[in-house]
Amino acid sequence: MGYKVAVVGATGNVGREMMNVLAEREFPADEVYAIASRRSLGTEVSFGDKTLKCHDIEQFDFSKADFCLMSAGSTVAKEWGPRIAATGCIVIDNSSYWRYDQDVPLIVPEVNADAVAGYTKKNIIANPNCSTAQLVVALKPLHDAATIKRVVVSTYQSVSGAGKEAMDELWQQTKGMYVPGAEVEAKKFTKQIAFNCIPHIDVFMEDGYTKEEWKMLAETKKILDPKIKLTATCVRVPVFVGHSEAVTIEFENPISAEEARAILREAPGIMVVDKREPGGYVTPVEAAGEFATYVSRIREDATVENGLQLWIVSDNLLKGAALNTVQIAETIISRGLLSKAA
Repeated sequence: MGYKVAVVGATGNVGREMMNVLAEREFPADEVYAIASRRSLGTEVSFGDKTLKCHDIEQFDFSKADFCLMSAGSTVAKEWGPRIAATGCIVIDNSSYWRYDQDVPLIVPEVNADAVAGYTKKNIIANPNCSTAQLVVALKPLHDAATIKRVVVSTYQSVSGAGKEAMDELWQQTKGMYVPGAEVEAKKFTKQIAFNCIPHIDVFMEDGYTKEEWKMLAETKKILDPKIKLTATCVRVPVFVGHSEAVTIEFENPISAEEARAILREAPGIMVVDKREPGGYVTPVEAAGEFATYVSRIREDATVENGLQLWIVSDNLLKGAALNTVQIAETIISRGLLSKAA
């Protein structure tokens, strides 16, 4: 007997990817329901070789679903998360709203799968920020081997992380740049994104960091280890899909680049592509559409004791969102935890 899965936010970038991932991984679902707001009622979305019509979230009976994969933003998550969870349907939410709740596990299955059992407190599980997810997948096996003290990360984040409107803006601006005399209008972003980089994602906080940068710190501590110190600079770049990260790691114990490379090659969810030659690394274009998190440019950092530097690339709509969400549901099933739902 299979499971019944409701996908809330099915018409958005991540929602559509959730449908694709469910189909591609052959998730054991007898029924998949596409859920959206009333204005999207009847909108058709693809699920494998099927076409599904969207249900109205206000009218849908979530008690008939085992899982609700939610990607509809924090406002919807705040209102609907507890309501859906109260029906007995397990909510796996992709927004930031539940990530910092002590009673809601924040899960990356390759990193802290054991913590998934804590979902029974509220029947809700949180999916981490896209930039955090790919980072901790790479940090986990190295932390186990040599204990991480400090991480410095600079991100190069694609516009798809800001939604469809952001992707449309990059496309329109890119086309417009080739029209003599055309003005480039910034709506979704604070400045022109085409042929540019913007060191500003989410709102600024009092200490000068942005909320995106704070998320990486808070989430890495919750998922991996509260003792790890982390500082981040998050930058939006004119790439449609795929987040990249330049990461410097300081360890308590010695670890060589060769040892790190061997450890990462055996780690779940990781693909090492690290040839010290032109093209011997992965870029966002190559990572788009792939489930793996890619690690390249593994080298020792001579400026600190026990230091390494890495280049990490992943499809932010997949491992950073849709794939990780589906993997959480798979983890619940494989561990026989579904019967414990509230």
